[in-house]
Formats: sequence, structure tokens, C-alpha cells
Amino acid sequence: MSKIITLVEELVTPILDDMSLELIDMEYVKEGSNWFLRVFIDKDSGVDIEECGLVSERLSEKLDEIDPIPHNYFLEVSSPGAERPLKNEKDFQKAVGKNVYVKTYEPINGEKAFEGTLLSYSSEQLSLEVTIKTRKKKVEIPSDKIAIARLAVTF
Repeated sequence: MSKIITLVEELVTPILDDMSLELIDMEYVKEGSNWFLRVFIDKDSGVDIEECGLVSERLSEKLDEIDPIPHNYFLEVSSPGAERPLKNEKDFQKAVGKNVYVKTYEPINGEKAFEGTLLSYSSEQLSLEVTIKTRKKKVEIPSDKIAIARLAVTF
């Protein structure tokens, strides 16, 4: 599966560069009896359905040319949504000052899930300001303990 993801990344990157879009994430998964190749794209001002459709058409043409996937699959190109995942240093740096949700592999101060304002990020750790009841508290989370991180929508 990682071979397919690597190949698709090589195919989609020039398309996205040409359209001034960014590759956020990809997944190639089996759900029930169907396979799905999902490509998540974005840009600072967000992407619309026309851009997703155009990327899908162009990528589909490239995939049809080299036919790297031996069975039927569904290609889905979309925005990662309002609660987009934070996968790399660039994602975390862009999220500084925003509300994020972080889940850890093991408890930190007795907790494994945190939501708050991302104060800072480095390759070693991130700092969050979380609100517990009415008190604000700073939490330091080592980067190697992060299982999941994403933007969190607040109402």
C-alpha cells in the first residue's frame, strides 16, 4: 500500500503545484469490499468543489495511463475539512495561535486528550494553553507522544 501512496504522491504533486494547491494527506484503504484512494488538498483560502474536481480529473488521467492499481477503486479528492489533521512541522507552525485537539499515546498529567490554543511547536514538543473549568493551564506535550493532532472547531 505504501508503494501506491508514494506513486500517487509523485503523480499528484506536479498537478497541485501547477494549481497552487497543497497536498495535506492521502490514504489508500479497504472499506468493506471496496477500495478507496483519498487525496486531501488545501490552500490558505480553502479549496472549492471545482478545484477538487479538476485535480480528480487530472490525477485520474495519470492513473489511467500507468494503471498502478490492479483492482477497482474509488478516487476521492477533497478538502481535509475544518478539523484538518496536523501531520508535519509546517502544519503545526501554521496552527500556532489556533485551537487544536491533541491525543497522546500515553497519559500526561493523567490525561490523554487535550484541547486548547497551540502556543508553540518544535520538533521536541508543543505547548498548549488549555482551560480546566475556569482556569487556564499550560501543558507541554513531547512530540514523540502525539498520536493524533488536528485543528479543533470552537463555537
